[in-house]
Amino acid sequence: MELDPKRLLTLALIAEHGGIAPAARALGTTPSAVSQQLSRLEQDLGLPLVDRGASSVRLTVAGRLLAGFGERVERALADAAHELVAYTEQAAGPVSIGLPLAAVPEVAATALPWLAEHHPGIEPRLVEAYTDDGLPALRVGDLDILLVADDRETAIPVPPGLHSFVVFEGLYRIVVPASWPTPTSPADLDGRPWVGAPAGSARARAFGRFAAKHGITPSVEHLAVHQMTTRAMVSAQLGAALLPEYIAATTPGATLCDLEVAGTYLVRMFRRRLTDRSVPAVEAAASAFYDAMLVGAERYSDSPQAPRPVHIVHPQDPSQTASSRPRPPVRGGSTNPD
Repeated sequence: MELDPKRLLTLALIAEHGGIAPAARALGTTPSAVSQQLSRLEQDLGLPLVDRGASSVRLTVAGRLLAGFGERVERALADAAHELVAYTEQAAGPVSIGLPLAAVPEVAATALPWLAEHHPGIEPRLVEAYTDDGLPALRVGDLDILLVADDRETAIPVPPGLHSFVVFEGLYRIVVPASWPTPTSPADLDGRPWVGAPAGSARARAFGRFAAKHGITPSVEHLAVHQMTTRAMVSAQLGAALLPEYIAATTPGATLCDLEVAGTYLVRMFRRRLTDRSVPAVEAAASAFYDAMLVGAERYSDSPQAPRPVHIVHPQDPSQTASSRPRPPVRGGSTNPD
């Protein structure tokens, strides 16, 4: 049995504040998000943790037991934060972060304000970058952190001197213009216009796998470098596209198809492998950007457009062994309960 410590913290706050809504206010999130975390914890355990028949939220015996452990987790985290004060006070100076266009809204909305509040000495510099230009820039020191989109089935090997880990992982989906008949099988998409991606990109690799499996040849293939451009082209009724689910599901003027696409979409964070102690400013920025991507995925998962929750996971990086896998940055700054 695996217990998610953040869900235990959420349960402890429900007990402390006497309900889901006040716990949500304490966390700075919505009651639906807190209720979702509570339900997930109950599903993981196979036990009811609250008496849902009562007029007010009351914890069961199991709920009170686990809430006590949640309080211990909270105290341990507070102690850890106290120990890290000296470390975080050193977090200052310039940090260059390379990221694709699709990641900019979440980063600008979440990571940069958090850094400005908690580490005013850090000078973040955002650079639009992709795999081909970002990895060389990271290796020579022009970038300190790089977020890249990747495909698990054909994952990019980690270059010498760098390490990588997965921030989150999700499904691919096919989306078609709303003016088209809804396809019932992949064969219905053969000979139709598609919005393609640059050769070698994660989307191009995933589409190549899908097309080869089902014998699909586009009648014309438009080219969109950015995922947001792909989304706009589908909305303009120009063609079908293969996209990460969180983008496909929120594409206006489009139909999300119930067709299986093999493989999964990854967001990976690349860093230089340091032989000495980590640079505090880079560590703090990595933590903030790591949280920003997860907050975005959770926000999508809670949105009405989401057909199913985003797969927010921390699996082994596709090019690392368990023994050599680097640990994710120490997370902090997200008020999201998961």
